[in-house]
Amino acid sequence: MKIKEQYKVREMAGEHVVIMQGRHGKDLTKIISLNESALYLWNAIEGKEFDVISIANLLEEYYGIDDEVAQRDAARWVEKLEKCGLIE
Repeated sequence: MKIKEQYKVREMAGEHVVIMQGRHGKDLTKIISLNESALYLWNAIEGKEFDVISIANLLEEYYGIDDEVAQRDAARWVEKLEKCGLIE
């Protein structure tokens, strides 16, 4: 899977938010805000193919957490991306 190219992260009012580029991105009623962990993961995988295992590996490296916790957190994060329609 991969983050859809039309989505980009921008800083607005001190928050990192996901926006859709182009004319379809004019509707700001749906704002997706990224916390520090989500921003780290987004930046690490933007423009690249990824899966839950690669996300878990990033979490393990960055936070030093064990594999079970990383796998669970990675699966939840990917589910949220899917639910928001951000990945293909």
